[in-house]
Amino acid sequence: MNTKEGASPQTILVLNSGSSSLKFGLFARADGDESLLLEGSAQGIGRGDGSLRISAPDGRVLVQQDRVLESQTDALQKLSAVLAGQHHAQPAAVGHRVVHGGPHLRTHQRLTPEVRRNLEDAVHFAPLHIPPALALIDEAQQIFGGAVHFACFDTAFHATLPPRAAQLALPRRYADAGVIRYGFHGLSYESLVAQLGATLPPRAVFAHLGNGSSVCALRDGQSVDTSMGMTPTGGVPMGTRCGDLDPGVLLYLLRVEKLDADALETLLNRHSGLAGYADGESDMQALEQRAAAGDAHAALALDAFAAAVRKTIGGYAALLGGIDLLVFTGGIGEHSAEMRKRICEGLAFLGLREGDASGKVRAIHTEEEKQIARHCRALLRS
Repeated sequence: MNTKEGASPQTILVLNSGSSSLKFGLFARADGDESLLLEGSAQGIGRGDGSLRISAPDGRVLVQQDRVLESQTDALQKLSAVLAGQHHAQPAAVGHRVVHGGPHLRTHQRLTPEVRRNLEDAVHFAPLHIPPALALIDEAQQIFGGAVHFACFDTAFHATLPPRAAQLALPRRYADAGVIRYGFHGLSYESLVAQLGATLPPRAVFAHLGNGSSVCALRDGQSVDTSMGMTPTGGVPMGTRCGDLDPGVLLYLLRVEKLDADALETLLNRHSGLAGYADGESDMQALEQRAAAGDAHAALALDAFAAAVRKTIGGYAALLGGIDLLVFTGGIGEHSAEMRKRICEGLAFLGLREGDASGKVRAIHTEEEKQIARHCRALLRS
């Protein structure tokens, strides 16, 4: 679809959904890249403390509403009303961040009925993520009916994984059925590659650390290994997700505790990770405060998390033959200097020291929404 010459600038609305939040950004093309017109989020979806906040690029708050938001679709309806009130025309395109597209959706693409059917068929790859994403897509297509809708997949960046990283040590028939390592946080990693541009060295490791956390090894800007696997549950321990486990633990839970699949999924995704170590607490700032006050469980959670990320970085150093640049991003990676320091302890032999002047360790703000807008603009023009 081509933009007519002389037409007004086309805006792109990006929707980035979480479990109880909806982040969004409105972009227009300026100076050769996507320029943010406004951004915001709906927080506390499904709870009594919901809020909708919209800000200008300079941080000025344009809208602040404290209200109950029943669902992501409810939040999207409120957002649409606010955008109309701010005199913004309907967007030319809407970009949707989709965590997992399954084995048949590995590239960013237009949302067609066939793509939607493929997403429905892939629900078992990400049962916590795909159903709400589909509901949001359906509502957005109703509200923004004049826009072209695109799906941008967190797994797409990792399509470059070599077979030794992508294929699991299972009989080949499982790989043929799509049981492989997909990797996630790809849009975040893509945004870092775009920001670094020509300054990105050949051997880099990116660590996206937040409530969900992963680490990625890059050679010449391409993903060659990553810590998450078939689902976003694998890898390092996270806020409430367990990360990698001995498969025998799962057999124990099935045989001895008689957990069914739903109970097992809830345990691994909702009550494990840092929350499992620290009696339900998963917030990094709260854990750091508790550990400083002498809480042994919080201290264990911090030590285990830092050690897991450090071991993964060390393994990628061996894989790449060294690390020229280590980048931290995500809520924890960007804002917790203490955790960055903990992770880098013991990595000085690789020349990786948090806070030194070498520039080999950096914290960079991820721009997932801007990266989605870039993809949508390119797809609009194709």
